[in-house]
Amino acid sequence: MTTTTVTRSTRKERIAWYLYDFGNSAYAAVVLLAVYSAYFKGTVVGGAEGTRLWGVAVGIAMFVVAVTSPVLGTLADYSGSKKRFLLFYTAMACLFTGGLFFATAGRVAIGMGFFILAEIGYRSAQVFYNGLLPEIAAPEEMGRISGTGWAIGTAGGVICLLLILPLIVTIGGDFIVRLSLVITAVFFALFSIPIFIWLDERAERRALPAGETYLSLAFKRLGRTFSVARRFKEFLKFMLAFLIYNDAVIMALDFAAIIGAVLYGMEQEELIVFVILVQITNVAGAYLFGILVDRMGGKKALVSSILLMLAVVAALYFNQTKTGFFIIGAVAGVAMAGMQSISRTLVAMFAPEGKSAEFFGFFAVAGRSSSFIGPFVYGWLAAEAALWYRARGLGEMLAEQMGQRVAVLSIGAFLLAGLALLWFVNEKEAVRAAREG
Repeated sequence: MTTTTVTRSTRKERIAWYLYDFGNSAYAAVVLLAVYSAYFKGTVVGGAEGTRLWGVAVGIAMFVVAVTSPVLGTLADYSGSKKRFLLFYTAMACLFTGGLFFATAGRVAIGMGFFILAEIGYRSAQVFYNGLLPEIAAPEEMGRISGTGWAIGTAGGVICLLLILPLIVTIGGDFIVRLSLVITAVFFALFSIPIFIWLDERAERRALPAGETYLSLAFKRLGRTFSVARRFKEFLKFMLAFLIYNDAVIMALDFAAIIGAVLYGMEQEELIVFVILVQITNVAGAYLFGILVDRMGGKKALVSSILLMLAVVAALYFNQTKTGFFIIGAVAGVAMAGMQSISRTLVAMFAPEGKSAEFFGFFAVAGRSSSFIGPFVYGWLAAEAALWYRARGLGEMLAEQMGQRVAVLSIGAFLLAGLALLWFVNEKEAVRAAREG
């Protein structure tokens, strides 16, 4: 078996790695957050059923990624072909993102099918992209390089939104919305090119153990990781809480544009501005809660972020104005950044020395394994509640709005359940166990 010696990467290699994040964040900003979700719901499908089918589409894609990610992770570690698989899944994401241009009104199969394939490509590519980080960063550099990539990636999403915003404001119409998806695909593809040209893959192919396949080895590795993790009870309790409250974050992100369109009648350009605002406050939130972790501890800071997000959900349920929605979105960006960044910090704190890679791998798999549940629940609840209100005499639009408000409460339910489980996590005991190994 060949091992890889990490050598300090060149500036060009780091830039190539950063630029990939810059490009793929455009997909998340345009397809998931600002543009396609609302377009799919309102135009491709229409009505409350659009919310249901969006939840189903997101759920299917996330389920496929959850099932396949252990195998993809094993491929990343053993094949010595991270760039090859990264190219395949990146091409898949870009191709089907561009293909969403053909998702016109009523073409639900194309609208769902192409999105699911684009989402699978986008999520799967991240396994191999993240797998390249240890090859270009020594341990003492990893946090800095990873954090820089995250910040540059956020900027990429904002810039792509700013590119398509003038087209939507000045021209508008469904054609321009569909064209923005092609622009996003090209943006993603162009900024992905440097990683395939400038970054040399250092890892070599490792022989599989005798009698093993990638599939069997993937699940054996998962079993070993769980075997190690289960000796750290506080870590496992934290993971259980994370599974629940992380779904609330995914629900809020995936349905934000739909909520804005249905509850406040926001047009596409307003949704884009809204998402840009959330992205900016997300960066501010990560910085703010980073300071709070140092001052008050990881668990207390995480509880604070969840409580802030609960306040966001309550405000969203009662709010009636666009201005209020923008303010709520800004606060939500801060809260969600805290929840996500502190969760990663706690994993690092709870991981024994020399086992951080296994614990972060477990964290990544756990995050994917339940992430299809929340979107499905939200979409189903919004549609069923709208039907219930419609059957009791409410007009179609008002019934749909009431359905959205009921579904918003499901985000709060996930947050409360996660918070309740987090209450039983003993941070000091988890850190002590990690130090004792």
